[in-house]
Amino acid sequence: MDLAKQIEPTAEMTGRRRAAGLLSRASMDELNAAFAKLTDKPDVKPVRGPETGLVMVRGRIGGGGAPFNLGEATVTRATVLLASGTAGHAHVLGTDKEKVRLAAIFDALWQEAATQDFVEAALLTPIEARIAAEDKQKAEETAATRVDFFTMVRGDD
Repeated sequence: MDLAKQIEPTAEMTGRRRAAGLLSRASMDELNAAFAKLTDKPDVKPVRGPETGLVMVRGRIGGGGAPFNLGEATVTRATVLLASGTAGHAHVLGTDKEKVRLAAIFDALWQEAATQDFVEAALLTPIEARIAAEDKQKAEETAATRVDFFTMVRGDD
């Protein structure tokens, strides 16, 4: 039996999953701006990385067919440890080592009660808003090219 199906996600797990997902999609400008807003910069010790490697991207035909290897993607990961003992982890597509280091720092800060609200307000909420705006724009651009084939006339009356 699949272990992932046995474990029911807690609210903390889903919150951390959300934070990690948003941090992986953050731009370098967003991370730098949020880090500049920090009044007390944390003491950070690198545990692993940042290091760059490859991961295999898998796909499924039609979204539900048999899995196949689509190709490889470059990913950079890092793990940091704050002076408080909280570990932060981050994985980011691409090779930007400073970006993944900052994302790992913010992951650790998100886990601490004293700084979680700051990370939410200064970083995660704006990232969510940007992603939603980008998704809306993409949906509008796609909708403009939609063709309704049921209303087309054949022409050979």
